[in-house]
Amino acid sequence: MRIPLLPWFFLIPFCCCALFHTIVVSGQCDSNEQQSLLLQLKNSLNFNTTFSTKLVKWNNASDYCLWEGVSCNQRCVTHLDLSNESISSGLDDSSALFSLQYIENLTLAFNDFKQSLIPSEINKLASLSYLNLSNAGFAGQIPIEISHLRRLVFLDLSTIYFPGIPALQLEHPNLNLLIGNLSEIVELHLDGVNISAQRAQWCQALSSSLPKLRVLSLSSCNLLGPIDVSLLKLQSLSEIRIESNNLSTPVPEFLSNFTNLTSLRLMNSGLLGTFPEKIFRVPTLQIIDLIGNQELQGSLPDFPKNGALQFLFLARTNFSGLLPESIGNLKMLSKVDLSNCNFTGPIPKSMESLTELVYVDMSANKLNGSVPLLSMAKNLTNINLSYNELTGQINSIRWENLINLDLRFNQLNGSIPVSLFSLPLLQKLLLSNNQFSGKLHEFANISSLDTVDLSSNNLEGTVPMSIFNLRGLKILSLSSNNFSGSFPLNSVQQLKNLSSLDLSYNSLSISYNSTNSSESSFPNITTLKLASGELRTFPNFLRDQSRLRYLDLSQNQIHGEIPNWIWKLNNLLQLNLSFNSLVTLEGPLTNLASSLSVLDLHSNQLQGQVPIFPPFATYLDYSRNSFTSSIPADIGDFFTYTLFLSLSSNKFQGSIPGSICNASYLQVLDLSNNSLTGIIPPCLTATGGTLVVLNLRRNKLAGRIPDRFPGHCTLKTLDFSGNLLEGQFPKSLANCRVLEVLNLGNNEIRDTFPCLLKNISTLRVLVLRSNQFFGRLGCSNTTGTWPMLQIVDIAHNNFSGEIPGKCLTTWQAMMGNEDAQSSIDHLQFPVFRFSDGLNYQDAITVTTKGLELEFVKILTVFTSIDISCNNFNGSIPAEVGQLKALYGLNMSNNALTGTIPSSLGNLTQIESLDFSSNSLSGPIPPQLTQLTFLSFLNLSDNQLVGMIPIGTQFQTFSSDSFEDNEGLCGTPLSVKCSNSSPSPDAPSNEKESGGFDWQSIYTGLGFGVGAGVVVILLMLWEEGRNWMDYSIDKILLVLLPMMGFSYKTRHEWDDDGEEDYEQDSMYFTGDYDQDEIESEDKGIQGPFCVFCSKFDISRKSPIHNPNCTCHLSPPMSSTSSSSSSFSS
Repeated sequence: MRIPLLPWFFLIPFCCCALFHTIVVSGQCDSNEQQSLLLQLKNSLNFNTTFSTKLVKWNNASDYCLWEGVSCNQRCVTHLDLSNESISSGLDDSSALFSLQYIENLTLAFNDFKQSLIPSEINKLASLSYLNLSNAGFAGQIPIEISHLRRLVFLDLSTIYFPGIPALQLEHPNLNLLIGNLSEIVELHLDGVNISAQRAQWCQALSSSLPKLRVLSLSSCNLLGPIDVSLLKLQSLSEIRIESNNLSTPVPEFLSNFTNLTSLRLMNSGLLGTFPEKIFRVPTLQIIDLIGNQELQGSLPDFPKNGALQFLFLARTNFSGLLPESIGNLKMLSKVDLSNCNFTGPIPKSMESLTELVYVDMSANKLNGSVPLLSMAKNLTNINLSYNELTGQINSIRWENLINLDLRFNQLNGSIPVSLFSLPLLQKLLLSNNQFSGKLHEFANISSLDTVDLSSNNLEGTVPMSIFNLRGLKILSLSSNNFSGSFPLNSVQQLKNLSSLDLSYNSLSISYNSTNSSESSFPNITTLKLASGELRTFPNFLRDQSRLRYLDLSQNQIHGEIPNWIWKLNNLLQLNLSFNSLVTLEGPLTNLASSLSVLDLHSNQLQGQVPIFPPFATYLDYSRNSFTSSIPADIGDFFTYTLFLSLSSNKFQGSIPGSICNASYLQVLDLSNNSLTGIIPPCLTATGGTLVVLNLRRNKLAGRIPDRFPGHCTLKTLDFSGNLLEGQFPKSLANCRVLEVLNLGNNEIRDTFPCLLKNISTLRVLVLRSNQFFGRLGCSNTTGTWPMLQIVDIAHNNFSGEIPGKCLTTWQAMMGNEDAQSSIDHLQFPVFRFSDGLNYQDAITVTTKGLELEFVKILTVFTSIDISCNNFNGSIPAEVGQLKALYGLNMSNNALTGTIPSSLGNLTQIESLDFSSNSLSGPIPPQLTQLTFLSFLNLSDNQLVGMIPIGTQFQTFSSDSFEDNEGLCGTPLSVKCSNSSPSPDAPSNEKESGGFDWQSIYTGLGFGVGAGVVVILLMLWEEGRNWMDYSIDKILLVLLPMMGFSYKTRHEWDDDGEEDYEQDSMYFTGDYDQDEIESEDKGIQGPFCVFCSKFDISRKSPIHNPNCTCHLSPPMSSTSSSSSSFSS
């Protein structure tokens, strides 16, 4: 057989090249040259010799192939690793590095080349198959020359991304040009490189150029979605890492078709939609990381048996549903992070069989049931099940290797197993905010605990003294329990590593003996909270706590003066001395270099001038003290960084200094409840940008409200109530578009209803009471006005006209609308969002149930309307019945007419209802008896008629609720209803038929004629009169004794004479002043029993049963005075 020779001629050049390369590598590398090049490289690089472990050892005295970071093949340098050498510069195109042409593996990772460019001469290293320049400090455009390194199998140009720090870029060339010739690439790492690619172009570039790609890592590259199906061409892909991009796309289901996929990392990539369950079932998948995709939904599937999954990270996503029992099939599962999701139901029991678990975090879900045992996982180091709804007790203590246990914010109960304190490796024990109870018993000291948080439980008894044997303890929090007995503060000296101690809000008596301790022997504490600990003095050891940052001694019994040394603690940031009996501040208070940021002195007895310090304070609360005199004129010059300032409830006089406006960062200013006079500084309302709360109520401020609210007004609470302000409503207040609470009550403002506020959709509280407002209520074009309004008080003004029902229907928060009515919370403003408790609480005075109450906190679900004491007329609008979330309604003291609408029966939450002192007519709607929460009702002084409806709630109201309605009858009034009395639920026949009831007319006429004939006969016929008196006496003598009454006949009365009459009069009136007895022509008044007495017609004297207990009767007169009832 003949073989053609022509094709072999084409192979000759390739064979020659290969032979030449082999000869060069094996025999033509000059050792002197190779060593010289390496030393030249060393001398050109700038590196820190202190941290260098490789370059610092290179010298002529040793074989260069044995130098650290150098590997050779046949004396040619083929591997060079200069990672972590603290190199800062010296690498450019002239570097000797690029003369080492036989290098196959080059690593310069983890250096700091100061954002210099990657040298373009790198293309001379044509033999490179491995190039790692990660985190080396390079920046700028990646050179196109890298695309010439066609033998590259591994390329890593990644860097840790930090905003504002220059990064590597792929623009010219772009990704497609860079990798177009690198077809041998198996691993590509470009994390942190700013890749310029339009949407899915990056997918197409990868799939068309890198057929052998197994590892793809493009995190923080500014990639955009979608994830294109062209990636399916890369069937060798086993690791996909494209996290921290802005993909904004659903996860495609085709990712489940990668048969070799072992790792899928898509963290923080803005993923949307529902995650495909099929991906969880990929049999080779070991790692899945979806953390931080908050809009990504999904649920866990039924996992197949013997799954390979080791890491399951779904934290901070919108995954929900039950945790499947099949999770127990994942026998290799090691780390689980499902925190901050929406999982519900119990933790599957099958997890207790998993033996490889090391880390479990399921915090911040809605999981219930008990804490799983997890005792089979011998290497388990971390359990975090906090912020769930777990119940029951802690049963498992077989966690020998456990380091962190966090079960905070659940509903766990029972006692805390004392053996937890003896787990040999446990460092953090966090069990706060549960329902643990019982005593905390003494325990053995074999623990490594450094953090113990048992706060906010129901623990009782004494604090175990063995707590002082935890020598490594750094943080101890036992606050908000029921611990009692004495706590020896001196024993803290044994805990040399202690940095934070919180014993607040127990029943402890914290004792400190300054004579039995050395102040220098106390540990350096940074946080000390001893609130409500019955302390009587400042512990002396505090003066030497140079590292102390947070000190809370509030709600104790410390009296006298605040020592001067407390201001000299250089690192003290927060100081709370509120609710004590402190009177003075030890001087001098000048030239103090305090670093205090939060100072709370409220609710003491401090006197004299207000202290103007510290210079860097952001939160200052001096309220509820006895500071006197005037506010210093230059006070605002000292509040450069102040966010919160409260001087309320003191005894300040004089005017508000204009310098207060110099506090440019001020968010809350509260000067309420003082005796300040003068005008409101115009600059105070003109301040914009930061001021959120301005409270000047209950002072003596006069003049007009400055109409200078800026266009960028940030006010949420404005309270000027209880002053002497006059003039018109400020028009510029309409600029405050985020206003929530407006209280101008109890002033002398004269204007119409402030319709200019109708576009402020955030308004919740509107109080204009006790001013001189006039005109009609409501505004035109009211659609959508004030959907969040919950409290309206315009009482004691001169408003008139009809109540606009359409206006009421725009107040959606009072209608129980789920969108408008938020969950139960308080109206408050967080001064520091990162801190619990530093909030400004809105307060308001509300008239409800006939009482004036001050709410120091305003619930977001509390709703009330008070339009009393105005001149409203017309009828009560039926639309009131739509305000189903209303708690209080007061329309008293107006001129309202018509009937009470039956729609009020829909006000199922109503507790107080006042329609008194109007001209309402008709019957009381029986629907009002359905208001089971109604505890106060006043319908007095109207023109209501008919029988009072009978209902469970109505039976609890006294007659005062219905008095002065002449047509009303029935319980609780003394007026009984006759058969002809109209029933509120039964309209008359006249209304039903539309004509006269002739049968009733004929019946009444017959009775009238008959009675008239009898009366005339008795007047003219004396024997007939005597016969009737005798007959009546006989009947009463038989019946009344049977009922317990005594009765004298007509003849017995006549025989008694005047003497007996006077004795009877003394019997009834002896205990009362003569002033209380009126003449007969003014009606009969005096003590008598309603059910035990009757009046004799002829003598007008009561027939009394002495066995009855009688009370002073109300006056009975045809001209009874009407009572006026209204809330003020």
